[in-house]
Amino acid sequence: MKTRVLLADDQKLVREGLKLILEAHGIDVVGEAADGSRAVELARSLRPDVCLFDIRMPVMDGVEATRRLAPSGFAVIVITTFDLDEYVFAALKAGARGFLLKDAGPELLVQAIGAAASGEALISPRITARLLGRFAKLGTPAQPLERLTQREEEVLLTVARGRTNEEIAEQLHISLSTVKTHVASLMGKLGARNRVEIAVWAYETGRL
Repeated sequence: MKTRVLLADDQKLVREGLKLILEAHGIDVVGEAADGSRAVELARSLRPDVCLFDIRMPVMDGVEATRRLAPSGFAVIVITTFDLDEYVFAALKAGARGFLLKDAGPELLVQAIGAAASGEALISPRITARLLGRFAKLGTPAQPLERLTQREEEVLLTVARGRTNEEIAEQLHISLSTVKTHVASLMGKLGARNRVEIAVWAYETGRL
C-alpha cells in the first residue's frame, strides 16, 4: 500500500516540485494546502500517513500546525529553507517526526517520509550534531528506568547516529523484528517518545 502524504507550503511551485518527487517514488499525495490552518483541516479529514509542512506559512505556521496535530498521532515532517536552530528546536518540541532542509535531496526526503510513516524520526544530518548540543544544555539527563543491556547499548548508538531499522539490522547482524523490539525497549527504559529523544539521551550521557 502506498504511503499517503499531505503537502503544505505557501508556494505552489514548491508543492508541485515536492509532489513530482514523491509520486516518482511511489508515494501518494492526497492533498495540498497553502497555509497551516487549511493543512490542519485537511489532515483531520484526509487522515494521511505523513504530513509534510513548510515552517513558514501564512495564517498558521508549520510549528503551530504540528503542535495541533502531533498529540493526535499525526506524523509530521517539517521542511524548510531556513537552517536555524530555533526552527528545528520548536518543530521537534511541537512533536514533529522529522526536520529537513529543502536542499536535502529526493533520497533523504523519501527516507524521512518512510521513517515517519513507520513511527520513526529523521533529522537532516547537516544539523543533527548542533541540534543535540542545543538539547544537551537543557538539563541533567534522567537515568534509565532499568539498566540497558549490552545489545541495547549497541542499538542506542546506531539509533543516535541516525540509522534506520534496516541499517541497524544489517550492521548488528540481527533481524528487523529484533531491532524493533530493542528500540521499543529503549523508549520504555529511557522514557523517550521517539528516536530523536533516544539520540538526545545518548548525547547527554556522553555516549556520542
